[in-house]
Amino acid sequence: MLSNLEKYRIILGSQSPRRYELLKGLDVDFEVRSKAIDESYPVDMKAEDVPAYLAELKAAAYHDILDRETLLITSDTIVIQSGEILEKPLSVNDAKSMIAKLSGNSHKVVTGVCIQTRNKKVTFSDTTKVHFNTLSAAEIQYYVHRYQPFDKAGSYGVQEWIGYMGIKHLEGSYYNVMGLPVHKVYEVLKEF
Repeated sequence: MLSNLEKYRIILGSQSPRRYELLKGLDVDFEVRSKAIDESYPVDMKAEDVPAYLAELKAAAYHDILDRETLLITSDTIVIQSGEILEKPLSVNDAKSMIAKLSGNSHKVVTGVCIQTRNKKVTFSDTTKVHFNTLSAAEIQYYVHRYQPFDKAGSYGVQEWIGYMGIKHLEGSYYNVMGLPVHKVYEVLKEF
């Protein structure tokens, strides 16, 4: 459908299997590259601005491969609960603690995306509000031990068991919570 992209070699700069799956869903041909990047951000940065900042930081690491025929997509997702950024958990106890904070509350998931060629760069963010049911300690323990959500911001994957039973409703894009606001990515790709 996006015939304007046929001139590009598209690279997804991410090792996330969820982002791979979501971009594939747009029927776009692409390859995956990943680089280890220091994902530090200024401590005084507004939480909602962090994902776009990190998406651009990731894109900068691929500057050496950008040429006229290359289009790069990088992205970062964070969970914000009561103004606090919940990153990827460092341990089982950290994961349980994060999910306990989300239980019975609402939080925001913000994904920043940077799409660029040598001559053009578009950076944007998308926000989804997620409302969680109240979860028991046993449910939290089951989820963490069974699904090992250590590669996920906020310690959960919306597409997993916890999403089926624990999320009351969403305000915004489900796919944004998975890690890529594909509706917005599609609109931006049409501009290239």
